[in-house]
Amino acid sequence: DDLQDGGADQFVKVVEAVRAVSSTSKVEILVPDFGGRIESIEKVLEVKPAVFSHNIETVKRLYPIVRAGASYSGSLDLLKMAKKMDPRQLTKSSIMVGLGESEEELMDTMDALRIAGCDILTIGQYLKPGKDNVDIKRFVTPEEFEHYKMLGEANGFKFVSSGPYIRSSYNAFHIYKELKEIAHEGCLTAAIG
Repeated sequence: DDLQDGGADQFVKVVEAVRAVSSTSKVEILVPDFGGRIESIEKVLEVKPAVFSHNIETVKRLYPIVRAGASYSGSLDLLKMAKKMDPRQLTKSSIMVGLGESEEELMDTMDALRIAGCDILTIGQYLKPGKDNVDIKRFVTPEEFEHYKMLGEANGFKFVSSGPYIRSSYNAFHIYKELKEIAHEGCLTAAIG
């Protein structure tokens, strides 16, 4: 955030460096909000990452507590802008649960992500990273995670990964590969190049 372009140039350089070594490598990028800078989003999309990812992290009500200084609507706008700039670009986001959110709030967040054009969703258990971070309110059961996965799939996400140990980068290549295989079967040809 302290860089003028929000770090967009660094993402571009990393993708280009990876491709210089291995031109067939697929690179997923997990970006910050770039301070809402449209030119930063454009710059990153120009290198055609396999997946453009930005994590929503939590539900709207908990945003000021969990992501102080960040914006729920700003995160949604970022994903929406990326999809608008390149409708074929796969987009991804992640939600942490166990922070006190209700199922209704989680559904509202899923709805908002789908409206923003988000294709892939990961849902994982929040784990407190340090003593100064927000406390865990509860541990979500494996059955609830499976229920959340079904809700996400019913909501139209192309892929949902949901479980206590799931993180935004969890099985990223597996997810991409599975979506490519589905595309070859003709289901997602408009979404994947």
